Amino acid sequence: MKIEADALLFDNDGTLVSSVDSALRCWTRWAEEAGLTAADFAGVPMHGRPSAEIVADLIPAAGVPAAVARIEDLEVEAVAEGVEPVPGALALLGSLAADRWAVVTSASRRLAEARLAAVGIHPATVIAADDITRGKPDPEPFLLAAARLGVAPERCVVFEDAPAGLASGRAAGMRTVALTTSHPAAELTADAVVSDLTAVSVQVNGGSLEILVAD
Repeated sequence: MKIEADALLFDNDGTLVSSVDSALRCWTRWAEEAGLTAADFAGVPMHGRPSAEIVADLIPAAGVPAAVARIEDLEVEAVAEGVEPVPGALALLGSLAADRWAVVTSASRRLAEARLAAVGIHPATVIAADDITRGKPDPEPFLLAAARLGVAPERCVVFEDAPAGLASGRAAGMRTVALTTSHPAAELTADAVVSDLTAVSVQVNGGSLEILVAD
């Protein structure tokens, strides 16, 4: 499959870096500190949403800011343990000019940049939870990234591993490529579905990017 575009927009966790084990340990520790059980988390969507939204579904509003700060501290401290690049991420990003891609994450800027730096990724443009008022699946994060890059939304391709992120990209009018790093293909609606970024390559064609996605 070939997709012509001007910019690539990447989710972070599960798309560029794998941090599932690290995040699970940190959230489990916070849950124990807060006296929460597995039953409290039942039915609460976790992946692809800002921490503040998740925490707000679990505890009273007054305690949310302190809880989010605590979780972030735990996760930043844990970046050296269990955080690694998703296969193909470093090679793909290395083939792109800095002004042709951005990271669009539901994490805070502090946490996102810590995880990215831990695997040697240093993007010029990052849209984080700090930058937006409405998180994924709202289109705001990806629309802001397109604006920062100076690219029309319809000329962007979103790379995501979570249903909420893919819905955000579609709502922004962008084409989407889903990775099955966190969810099975049956749960992902996208223009293309791949196992990881080893299935994706980019060629410069005139002033545009030609994105090649292996079947």
